[in-house]
Amino acid sequence: MSKIFSKEQVNRGRQAELDLAKCLSIIFMIFLHCYMYASGFANEISVPMQRAVSQLLGRPFAAPVFMFAMGVGMVYSRNQEPFYLIKRGIKLMLLGVVVNVGEWMLPHFLAGKLLGDWEMIPIAGGLLLFCVDILAFAGMAMILTGVLKKLKLASWQIVIVAIVLSVIASFVRFHNFGSEVANLITGYFVGSIRDNGTSFTSFPLFNWFIFPAVGMLFGEWYIRCSNKKKLLCLWPLGLAASLVYFVIPWSTAKGFICSEDVHYYYWMHTVDALVCLICIYGVIGLCYFVSLVLPDSFKGFISKTSSNINAIYVIQWFLIPITFILIYYFDRNVKYSNLTFAFIAIIEIVVCTAIAAVYKYFLKKGKKKA
Repeated sequence: MSKIFSKEQVNRGRQAELDLAKCLSIIFMIFLHCYMYASGFANEISVPMQRAVSQLLGRPFAAPVFMFAMGVGMVYSRNQEPFYLIKRGIKLMLLGVVVNVGEWMLPHFLAGKLLGDWEMIPIAGGLLLFCVDILAFAGMAMILTGVLKKLKLASWQIVIVAIVLSVIASFVRFHNFGSEVANLITGYFVGSIRDNGTSFTSFPLFNWFIFPAVGMLFGEWYIRCSNKKKLLCLWPLGLAASLVYFVIPWSTAKGFICSEDVHYYYWMHTVDALVCLICIYGVIGLCYFVSLVLPDSFKGFISKTSSNINAIYVIQWFLIPITFILIYYFDRNVKYSNLTFAFIAIIEIVVCTAIAAVYKYFLKKGKKKA
């Protein structure tokens, strides 16, 4: 172990492999969200493309990596004080409400006004304004981390708390708590199901806290890693083992993390989460060895893009629904193929990245003037 880890911090600052992993995660998310809309219209998207985007890349290779990286980022942050984490968590939860405006409210009224279809994007009487998306979860995770740090818990102890919460959520998931409001409130913590089989929550705290928690523990060791090649050398094994776990059940069983019912992903049980952590190790290892051959200019671009990742996530939820609704408004006979769907997703990635970069540029410029 002494040959891999130093007593001192040797990896301060941005890490190219973590930035690359975060960028890939947001790319996969945007592809998934574009598929979610394209699949609601006439389409000829092939089954292999559907599964690759909506059941594999858009699931374990997306949000789990994103949230694990957030946990690592907490260790690398210059401010790790409990109050700062709680304050930042509250801001992220409020930002999650903004995301829900773009994801649910705006497209609901746009589809109703332009297409005359008020049921295309249901909003459950406005309750979906408080749907638990990934930023709402990230905010709750920050708040809980701040509280646990205030209680002087070490990272390994926080991981134990996260495992306990995951086990609890594994047994409670798919429970109906009896009313819309009760399901909405409990949905912040566990995967609760409504009478119509839908839910108010995608990323409940108990199921997902394990990713930033383990990310923090990993970050405390990673920041002292003096031999990344040795630490990450088993990445092919991590990717191969997790891929087998994700893909084999497609034809042999139901109820697994990558099955057709997306709730099994959103409300994954503890074993699923542990396999996702193995997959994340593989992703970080792959990104590290890829980063070794990337030119510095491209790594600089990846670093800047990674720092804008929250802005990109918010922007894409405003842009994607509007894009697909407007396309249908101008062409009611539109039919999406693999190529057209992928083309739109790539355009969305480029536009969201550009808008986020411009937004951050003027934000920094405004702060300098102030």
